[in-house]
Order: sequence, then C-alpha cells, then structure tokens
Amino acid sequence: MARKFKPQPKTKKGVNTKYVRGAKNQKAQEAEIKSTAKKYREGKLTKAEMERIAKRRSKNVTKSYKKASEKRRKSLSK
Repeated sequence: MARKFKPQPKTKKGVNTKYVRGAKNQKAQEAEIKSTAKKYREGKLTKAEMERIAKRRSKNVTKSYKKASEKRRKSLSK
C-alpha cells in the first residue's frame, strides 16, 4: 500500500511554500524550481547544471533565514 502524506500548503504555481520561504525573491525561486523540475523530467538536466543551481540556491537566502538554519544545525550536532 502506498504511503499517504498530509497535504502541504502550496504557492499559486503549485510549489511547496517551505521551498520558497527563505528566498530573497520568492517568485524567482519558484520559477527556478519549476524549470529545474521540467528539465529533470525531460532528462535534460546535466550534473554541471545541477551544481550551478545548488550554488545559486544557497546564495538566494535572507540573512535571518540563514542564521536560523545555522542555529538549528548547531543544536542538532550536539
């Protein structure tokens, strides 16, 4: 039997709100997620492209969100 997951809140375009929550530009982040998903489904996503996307995503975070995630990581590592 397949697992059933609780429905998550989504943006207008259908991206999970937690994925765009800490972004500086949420609409751009949403568009990037959608385009990456499309390329992945079509099999056109290269490893180099994925590394560029990962780097861009890590830079596209607000300072307060970054600080909160660093605190969370430190508390989990103790």
